[in-house]
Amino acid sequence: MIPELKTTDPTIETIEKEVIPSLRFSTEDVLTEKADIQRRRHDAERAATLGNAYHGKLDIYFQTADGSVKRVYTTVWATHEEYLTLKSGISLPLRAVLSFDFY
Repeated sequence: MIPELKTTDPTIETIEKEVIPSLRFSTEDVLTEKADIQRRRHDAERAATLGNAYHGKLDIYFQTADGSVKRVYTTVWATHEEYLTLKSGISLPLRAVLSFDFY
């Protein structure tokens, strides 16, 4: 089950998208349930549609290799098999994404 994440949670660090390339990510998927992985894929496609059609931003919650949860507020330009392309051409591994928060 996808964990409930809140923007007010003090343990979740909010970062700028430009920091993402310097982060390390696990080779394992942060989600274990097939239904959660399918939901993430669906939400990733929605996020790309929002970004391309409306230039809309959203929160993406993801986990780094050290287990810390981070949040980035950005636009998703494209969804690929294994990663997301964010504004400015920055890539985020899809396996690291915990959830999306659409406004």
